[in-house]
Amino acid sequence: MSSFSSHFLPTQFLVSKPHLSQFPPTSPALYRRFPRLVMSAQSTTATPFDIKQYMIEKAAMVNQALDSAIPAKAFPQSNLLHEAMHYSLMAGGKRIRPILCLAACKLAGGLEPWALPVALATEMIHTMSLMHDDLPFMDNDDLRRGKLTCHKAFDEPTALLAGDALLSLAFKTASNLSSYPVDVSPDRIARIVGELARCSGTEGVAEGQLVDIKSTGLSEPVPLDKLEYIHLHKTSALLEAAVVTGAIIGGGSDEQIDRLRGYARSIGLLFQVVDDILDLTKSSEELGKTAGKDLASDKTTYPKLIGLDKSREFAEELLGQAKEQLNGFDSESAAPLVYLANYIAYRQI
Repeated sequence: MSSFSSHFLPTQFLVSKPHLSQFPPTSPALYRRFPRLVMSAQSTTATPFDIKQYMIEKAAMVNQALDSAIPAKAFPQSNLLHEAMHYSLMAGGKRIRPILCLAACKLAGGLEPWALPVALATEMIHTMSLMHDDLPFMDNDDLRRGKLTCHKAFDEPTALLAGDALLSLAFKTASNLSSYPVDVSPDRIARIVGELARCSGTEGVAEGQLVDIKSTGLSEPVPLDKLEYIHLHKTSALLEAAVVTGAIIGGGSDEQIDRLRGYARSIGLLFQVVDDILDLTKSSEELGKTAGKDLASDKTTYPKLIGLDKSREFAEELLGQAKEQLNGFDSESAAPLVYLANYIAYRQI
């Protein structure tokens, strides 16, 4: 792990507004699965760049697509499963992963709607991981995004199977060739499916979750390198998948994809460091989930190992590393990724 910087993160997130010129509006063709969404998908029109408005617009597009992605009445015998899937998928959240995916696609030279299917898939996989993480035999939580967790709203078997079904739906959504325009080759689609599989399985979320569980409640604290290993897999991997798959769909070069992968790994670890800080400093009402849970379960966190101040310094260093990976890209096109990194760093901190 690299050395810490000498500055602290601000105590709250304030959106700064540099003088960046406006993105050109998108003008995508009508695609078969999401015609209305594609027609309404526009880049933000505010100048200077307004990250809040950008996130609102992109989240609305993603939410509309997610809401229609689960056929709740298509199979009467499976309505309970679909209801549980829909309940958790539409429980809220900022939709950071799909927004990152759309932004990376545009930065790599594509149109944002090209990446919509894989963007939805990243949110489905993320929601699955939360549903499973909340189960009593995992992290055992009653609140998620300010609502009852799935196993509390339904029951444990339903939550487990609904999460499994969301994972399957994610791969079905991402791999459906008819969801993409002709500009996106089957080779790119095959690559993004492989990327999703890698980041959600033994090289990603599943591995990180298991090592995290096995490392909780031990008599000795988890060493720093192991803690980083856990979070690069459990948290960072899916953010990496979101950014990298968007870049692949957008037609990015290998060099561009490598730089965006580095960006994503930095913001993924940053996300977890900030999460650890918020768990200590914010209430359950502010977080939308149970506060102080890490301390109560004797889980190793960055503040526990290096202290709150050093954790803030490390978060700032990671933010700088993420932004450095965007050097060489067009500054206007990279603006959403810059501001999304700021959002991750400064959210409620």
